Amino acid sequence: MRPHIVQTSASPEMTPQAVLEIIDQARRQEARSGAFLRQMKEKAARLPGSVVVDGYQPATSLFQFAVEYIEMAPRLVECVDACAREAGITELFQPFIDAATRYFTQPSVLLVRYDGLDGLLIRAYLCHRLMEEMHDNNRSTRASELIDLEATRANLLVHELIGEPFANELDDAITVTVLQIAGTPDYYDLDLEPFIDQVNNQAWDWMRQYWENLLERNHIRFALGPSC
Repeated sequence: MRPHIVQTSASPEMTPQAVLEIIDQARRQEARSGAFLRQMKEKAARLPGSVVVDGYQPATSLFQFAVEYIEMAPRLVECVDACAREAGITELFQPFIDAATRYFTQPSVLLVRYDGLDGLLIRAYLCHRLMEEMHDNNRSTRASELIDLEATRANLLVHELIGEPFANELDDAITVTVLQIAGTPDYYDLDLEPFIDQVNNQAWDWMRQYWENLLERNHIRFALGPSC
C-alpha cells in the first residue's frame, strides 16, 4: 500500500509551535514507557557496516540523534517560511510548508497507527525528505546547494532506522506529493534567487551548522565499508 499524504488545506492551528508541542508530549510519553529506546537497542544491533556508532552506548546515540532529527523538522519548516516571507514569495513555498506541517498535525490514516517518538520519526522523515525534494526540484535552489551533505546522510540513516520496505513506500509518497506541488518545468525554472538571498543569513547558517554536527555530536559516522 502506498501512503497517501496529500491532505486538504492547512488550518490556522498548523504551526511549527503546534508541532513542537506534539513532540514534547511524545517525549513525556517516552519517559514513562521507554519504548523508543528499546527500539533503538534493536536497531543498533542490526545496523549495516556503513553506519558506525562509536562509544559503548550506541542505542543512546541513536536515540538522541532521532530526537534531535525530529525536533529539527518544525524548525526547518519555520526557517523556510520565514525566508519565503522575507523574499516576498510565500505563495510558492506555502504548499510545501502546509504539507510538511500536516504530517504532524493531520497525519494520514496510515501514519496514525504509529505513535510516540516512533511515529514522529516517520513524520519527521517525511518532512525532511519533502524539503530535500523541494530543494532538488528547482534549478536555482539546486545550484545554490542549500541542503548540506550531512542532512542527506541524516535522512539516509533515518531511512535505515524506519526500515524497508516501509521507508521506500514513504519515499514514493514524497515523489507523488512533489509531483502534485511542483511537477512542472515552470516550477523547475522559477527564479528563486530572492529566497536564496534570504537563506544566506544567520538563521540558515545556524541550521547548516546544526546539520553539519548532528551525526558527529551523536558519535555516528558513515564508513566506506564494513571494515572502516
